[in-house]
Amino acid sequence: MKNKDQPLIEVKSVSRSFARENRSDILVIDDCSLSIYPGEFVALIGKTGSGKSTLLRIISGLISASSGNLFYNGDGYKGPLPGLSMVFQDFALLPWLTVLGNVELALESFNFSKLIKREKALKAIDMVGMDGFESAYPKELSGGMCQRVGLARALVVDPTIILMDEPFSALDTLTSENLRADLMDVWKNDANNLSSILMVTHSIEEAVLMADRILIFNDDPGSVKAEIHNKMDYPRSENDENFRLLVDEIYKCITSTAEKSNLDDGKYKVVDLHYRIPNVSVSELSGLLEALNGPEYANKVDLSEIADDMQLDVDDLFQITEILEVLRFLYLEKGNVVLTPIGIAYANADILSRKSIFAQQLLAHIPFIKHIKTFLEKNNKAIDESVFIEDLQGTLTEDSAKEVLVAAIDWGRYAELFAYNVNTGLLSLENP
Repeated sequence: MKNKDQPLIEVKSVSRSFARENRSDILVIDDCSLSIYPGEFVALIGKTGSGKSTLLRIISGLISASSGNLFYNGDGYKGPLPGLSMVFQDFALLPWLTVLGNVELALESFNFSKLIKREKALKAIDMVGMDGFESAYPKELSGGMCQRVGLARALVVDPTIILMDEPFSALDTLTSENLRADLMDVWKNDANNLSSILMVTHSIEEAVLMADRILIFNDDPGSVKAEIHNKMDYPRSENDENFRLLVDEIYKCITSTAEKSNLDDGKYKVVDLHYRIPNVSVSELSGLLEALNGPEYANKVDLSEIADDMQLDVDDLFQITEILEVLRFLYLEKGNVVLTPIGIAYANADILSRKSIFAQQLLAHIPFIKHIKTFLEKNNKAIDESVFIEDLQGTLTEDSAKEVLVAAIDWGRYAELFAYNVNTGLLSLENP
């Protein structure tokens, strides 16, 4: 890493709100600041929906900030930069263009001759190991090959910095490992102009393997809450003791970023009516509780250990642990997951008793589900789901409100608190 005083990219007090007709704006990112220096690889870790992808698009110039400032080599900018490229999670390849055509597409805004565009595209394709597939179409390629084309398209403009939005999340483990190694080779190759990388990831292990700095992103609204420096030499190994120690440190850092004002007695997160219920199934919740209650963990385990044993990335793990914490089935303590008496009781219960316990905890600690139940009892008739979507749209987008309602319905039906007819969209106290 080159230690330069002048940041390559600097984000200062950036906020982003999304306006809605006849409703209050939704604040996604608030007062977010960060710097990316020449020669460094930075990883950004946070929950789904926290605004990480929105931040990348603001930095790339694809969307504008509502307030705050962006700087490139000390100069303010708005809009796309010629020295910056982006790699997307979903490859974003045009199916009607060949590999060569997709890579050349990135050069359309440059005043290059057709011959120069062709030469640059072929060089980028060769750089990512895709030579020989220039005439292939995306439908002929595997996921890993498509992502290589996406990387070639980012490299063809000879950028100084690349933004990457979960570039390996849609790939299998072996393909991801291979691509990570190749990306590091490209980054360290003096034959290109690439200086720095900012990558969003849900994998703490991936961040430790690749990044010089790891930024912890908070949610609701999004902002950088902490940063951890990684001084391990390349190449890095997951078997290294220092690697595991740093992974543990990051887990503890993430759990310690929770706002104390949202905690009850320092242990449990308290939520309101508009809480964005995560898309987690009852079977996932039950599975983790059963595992924690087993003899291997004795009701208490380090977060990184349970993530490794159950092969959960940071996003999945924290969605599951967060809702179990809200429901008082467990609490987080210095990077450890600790089962509560009610959590132990649930794990040991039979099917019917589990339903009863789950219903009790939902009504006590998830205000939106209690609201649905109370509303149905008060009106004593079937109610269209749109009524409850409307209730959530004070602070959530329509799509987010629908996702929350889907999760609430799944949990409420499991707990036998109310019924739902998917054909009519009606909720009721009794099954039709």
